[in-house]
Amino acid sequence: MDDVLAALHERWAADEPAGLATVVATWHSAPRQPGAAMLVAADGTVTGSVSGGCVEGDLYEVAGEVRDTGRAVLRRYGVSDDDAFAVGLTCGGILDVYVERVDQAAFPALPEVIAAIADGRPVAVATVVADRCAGAALPDDAPGAATAVAAGLVGRRLIVWPDGTPPSDRPAGSGDSPRPGELGTLGSARLDGAVTDDARGLLAAGRTGTLGYGHDGQRRGDDLTVFVASHAPRPRMIVFGAIDFAAAVARAGSFLGYRVTVCDARPVFATRARFPEADEVVVEWPHRYLAAESAAGRLDGRTVVCVLTHDPKFDVPVLTEALRLPLAYVGAMGSRRTHDDRLARLREAGLTEAELARLASPIGLDIGARTPEETAVSVAAEIVSRRWRGTGSPLSATTGRIHH
Repeated sequence: MDDVLAALHERWAADEPAGLATVVATWHSAPRQPGAAMLVAADGTVTGSVSGGCVEGDLYEVAGEVRDTGRAVLRRYGVSDDDAFAVGLTCGGILDVYVERVDQAAFPALPEVIAAIADGRPVAVATVVADRCAGAALPDDAPGAATAVAAGLVGRRLIVWPDGTPPSDRPAGSGDSPRPGELGTLGSARLDGAVTDDARGLLAAGRTGTLGYGHDGQRRGDDLTVFVASHAPRPRMIVFGAIDFAAAVARAGSFLGYRVTVCDARPVFATRARFPEADEVVVEWPHRYLAAESAAGRLDGRTVVCVLTHDPKFDVPVLTEALRLPLAYVGAMGSRRTHDDRLARLREAGLTEAELARLASPIGLDIGARTPEETAVSVAAEIVSRRWRGTGSPLSATTGRIHH
């Protein structure tokens, strides 16, 4: 959606209504992913695409009608051998597209969203796109099927920032949520709380998609379909050490939504063939690579670093660099003896006790892991636990809220 936001803001500022079509769900070989959007302005100007040209002709008419009437539509485009060319989506995929009218009344918080994106601050926009209790169900599987959804809570919006990031000041009576880092409401405090927790999870992973809830925020409910558009780059995971454990950790990181880099100074081991699920494989001394990425501004408070080299000539320099950066997680592999030796070397390198306290070493949670894959699960669990301040204890042994 980011590619149409500038045009949308321009129309919004001019107080001109526009029709906005957004892909909210996909199946099979869909041409665009959730979040892809197309804007149809009052003068007929089109910005963006939802399918690379397959269904834009039909959506142009739908978006124009929705823009004029203000009645939202959730439209499904799919194919079969008989109707593929009639519908226009010939790639074998299925798209659910939510079409809504956007103007100052419908989206008063748009400037806050635009400002956050322009400043590089992550922000999520949660929108109710279907309310089954109001008689608005998802479209059936017929290609081009549409369901009018302008009923119940449909169209309600909640803007969510990461924890501790409050929205900008808003005029009194603007419908702000009393919770920090939120703006707007979907209808109830419990629903807002559940969606906020889940939206922050999607935002941390850089993911966009739909979630189902009951009207009071029940996560096992399906009365409401909420589309969460995450405006944030994927967080980074940097794995140092091109060993078999690194391949498993890279797979786990990718599964969690990280953009994964594997780095090692040895070109014979750091190869794309050995790490096919990493987004990039870099041949460089670990500490030099990390320092260069930091200087270039490509690390942030969501970045996780896993040092799997367990070789002092590699891990001490890179850990000295990493523990002095404001990263989300720094873990290092090794035995208890290796850990003790590493701490002594890091103290000799000048690290303080406060800096050393940030080190997760030996890396991972105690789940009895033996294989590289089991170890990767252990590491992933510790990263998630630290991200959301979990205890790492079995839920059966804890009380209170499950989601923090």
